[in-house]
Amino acid sequence: MMNNDQMLTRDLEILREKGNFRQLPSVEHLGRWVRSGEQPMLNLSSNDYLGLATDESLRKAFMEELSAEDSLLSSSSSRLLTGNFAVHDRLERLLAESFGKEAALVFCSGYHMNTGILPAVADAHTLILADKLVHASLIDGIRLSAAKCIRFRHQDYAQLEALLQKHHADFHRILIVTESIFSMDGDVAPLQQLVELKQRYPGTMLYVDEAHAIGVRGQNGLGVAEEQACIPGIDFLCGTFGKAVASVGAYVTCSLPVRNYLINRMRTLIFTTALPPLNVAWTEFIVKRLPDMNERRKRLATLSEQLRTALKEKGYACPSESHIVPMLVGASKETVLKAEELQRKGFYVLPVRPPTVPEGTSRLRFSLTATLSSGELEQLIDVL
Repeated sequence: MMNNDQMLTRDLEILREKGNFRQLPSVEHLGRWVRSGEQPMLNLSSNDYLGLATDESLRKAFMEELSAEDSLLSSSSSRLLTGNFAVHDRLERLLAESFGKEAALVFCSGYHMNTGILPAVADAHTLILADKLVHASLIDGIRLSAAKCIRFRHQDYAQLEALLQKHHADFHRILIVTESIFSMDGDVAPLQQLVELKQRYPGTMLYVDEAHAIGVRGQNGLGVAEEQACIPGIDFLCGTFGKAVASVGAYVTCSLPVRNYLINRMRTLIFTTALPPLNVAWTEFIVKRLPDMNERRKRLATLSEQLRTALKEKGYACPSESHIVPMLVGASKETVLKAEELQRKGFYVLPVRPPTVPEGTSRLRFSLTATLSSGELEQLIDVL
């Protein structure tokens, strides 16, 4: 009879044999570069899509205008106790005004957001229709809810409409759940089409996670919803600050009743310490400047198109339409070996394996940033 540690060790060995064993990497961060051991590598696995997290001039400007109240390193409390600072309210007003929504609400992380909103608003009389490839945090939020859920085939909106036709009379509320830029394939959802579909079925609401699009897409950096001119039609327009915005936390823009409902019912908001004022102030500082970053967005789009084209010319399947560019390999062990080879040649690229992606679709995922030079991209393409 094995004890608990022996059973866990056995399960870990099975993961290792399949090439799916994970360890926390030990890397030294050197701006756009990382070092593991003696090997410096260009970081192509960061979500710092606009290069703001490594921009020293931005940090200097932020510190120069930072007030004493906003410099606190901890909120020391839930927002419903004493953790709600003026900077939290300012950021939410800024978000609501920027998106043209009635209200906004800020959370500690994207995971808190997705595992908190869905259980709060989806009860036993709710049906959730979720794209098959939505992020793990959305899947966990669905599981925590009391709702019935059907996951439709990835971007198969004919199937989605068939499900709406079949079930819309059976539930008080239906939630369509999707990402705008999908985190593993880098493809883009037609949000305007989803808004039009939602509007044909009374009682249906649309939940969109723009985690990988905020800052990167749209004339003012407000995401795919801005790019496709459909912000007003999205009931829960969500995003995170930990990627292109170079900060921490997440948000939803919504109606005022939805905001008030979440404050009263959302457990991951009620029962957690609020974001520190310092982090919120930095987020506010960046969000104010997003409309002025079109040159970075254009450069990122150009670099992304070049890499996507190169991968296709080399015979790799590449479903991407964005700055997230996967190179589909297939087997996990082969993917790990390709990642190690790229790292030896100076490019920090990591393998993405099950359970993050389905079996047989392991891949290298290139997360491009606007600070990547044309020469560096050419070197990467040559290595591939």
